[in-house]
Amino acid sequence: MHAGNCCKSDRALACQRWGASPIVPLQRYIMTFAMFRLTPAEALERLRSDDLSSLGADADAVTQRLYPDNVRTYNVERNINYTNVCVSRCKFCAFCRNEDDPDAYVLDESTLYAKIDETVQLGGRQILLQGGLHPSLPLEWYENLLRTIKRHHPLVNIHGFSPTEIVYFADRFGLPEQTILERLRHAGLGSLPGGGAEILVDHVRQRVSPKKASAERWLNVCRIWHRMGGRGSATMMFGQLETLEDRITHLCRIRDLQDETGGFTAFIPWTLQPGNTELAEQPKTGSWEYLRLLAVSRLFLDNVPTVQSSWVTQGLQIGVLGLSFGANDLGSIMIEENVVAAAGTVFRSTETAFCEAICAAGYEPRRRRVML
Repeated sequence: MHAGNCCKSDRALACQRWGASPIVPLQRYIMTFAMFRLTPAEALERLRSDDLSSLGADADAVTQRLYPDNVRTYNVERNINYTNVCVSRCKFCAFCRNEDDPDAYVLDESTLYAKIDETVQLGGRQILLQGGLHPSLPLEWYENLLRTIKRHHPLVNIHGFSPTEIVYFADRFGLPEQTILERLRHAGLGSLPGGGAEILVDHVRQRVSPKKASAERWLNVCRIWHRMGGRGSATMMFGQLETLEDRITHLCRIRDLQDETGGFTAFIPWTLQPGNTELAEQPKTGSWEYLRLLAVSRLFLDNVPTVQSSWVTQGLQIGVLGLSFGANDLGSIMIEENVVAAAGTVFRSTETAFCEAICAAGYEPRRRRVML
């Protein structure tokens, strides 16, 4: 841990101020790391290492050079799942339902507005809007949803519709992915979340989510969005049936696309939560392995500005520890989260607790302006 300045008594109040953007310009990033970019083989060697302490120290040294002001950021937002109806039926998912299941739902407008109103009242300026791959909703439904949200809350960023959803929309409505993205952006979509990436290796995807977009189609949606001037995050859900080599392949694909487009604002890895899923017998990935992957991600993804620690799957204590293993962002307070919770993993926190934990780790907490 770092010996930082002790927080004042009213920590929560001190953390309310909105800091400057933590994003380091991409050109500075490339110049900083060009002399010692890790190869895939070197990254794999680090991922096999048992020396977690040294690995964490190396990743932390990178983060300290990139963010020498010792600020570690977070956000206040809500994950709104507009429907739990999904035709994909991924083996790792405990959230999805069939359209005729008694607990299947599509959020009505009043419920949706109440959720956003509460988020804004708590200081949130972004919602994460994702849902299942619904077989009946028309494209106009999604466009109207975005327009209505922006009409009621014009200052709220809609971080919505994963690349998997975009591919599904394109196939279902018989339109190119770019057309889908253009229409959704015109309706109010602000940024693209990196959901549905899981492991970007098709032989893994075929075993656990064969109805979902292929790795290349997921990446191509991001490519199109970035070329349109859009920005968004990239993710990894690991601990499924993949190998260490598969994890490195995933990182390579993210880094290669970022070299091409520069459109990823953050990388967010988290671990499979197998409870209540078809992979329930799969051993749960522990915190040690999570921190190791987090550190390697920071060392390998030299062109992605932010690496985020997943307290939602690891708990706040390990989430904050991740700030010493290469992460510079703790994610969101997450006023609401449904998908991980459906698998039996439920961690909740407050902004006060976030600030206190970040301060106790020796950093200055700051709510970020930039949406990841």
